[in-house]
Amino acid sequence: MSAPARVRRPTRSEVEDLLFAEAELLDAWDLDTWLTLYTSDSRYVVPATDVPDGDPTTDLVLIDDDRLRMTLRVERLNSRKAHREYPHSKCRHLVTNVRVGEPDGDEIPVRASFIVWRTRNGKDSTWVGGYTYRLVERDGALRIRSKRVELDMSSLRPANDVAVIL
Repeated sequence: MSAPARVRRPTRSEVEDLLFAEAELLDAWDLDTWLTLYTSDSRYVVPATDVPDGDPTTDLVLIDDDRLRMTLRVERLNSRKAHREYPHSKCRHLVTNVRVGEPDGDEIPVRASFIVWRTRNGKDSTWVGGYTYRLVERDGALRIRSKRVELDMSSLRPANDVAVIL
């Protein structure tokens, strides 16, 4: 029996290229292309602000999307029927402090910090927090298997809710 192939640890620059591309796609509301950055078994989780380490299987979370629900979220946000986001808000995703961990199985753990600004109808919203990613390599390119968004906010009151993809 042969040992499993060792997963290559990507450089921070390679990971930043992926995360910055994701931010740019979200800011441009190119959500269909944004979805292509994710694997078919991907997951997008936003825990509640009072339980940032919450487990979606046992705790109340703000968002717990598998790939199907992510696709439905994109369809809704792209639709004119999404009154809260049509016309689209102006958004700016800033990603910083990117740290690449040691490969774990076929996954590469990544942590980063973020600020997302949203402007809509003269009202500004800001979300601040940290991202935890699990990346994998598919067909020679890095892809996102999971993204967890932990908000560093004591409540959502200043931002009202999570109407955009963080």
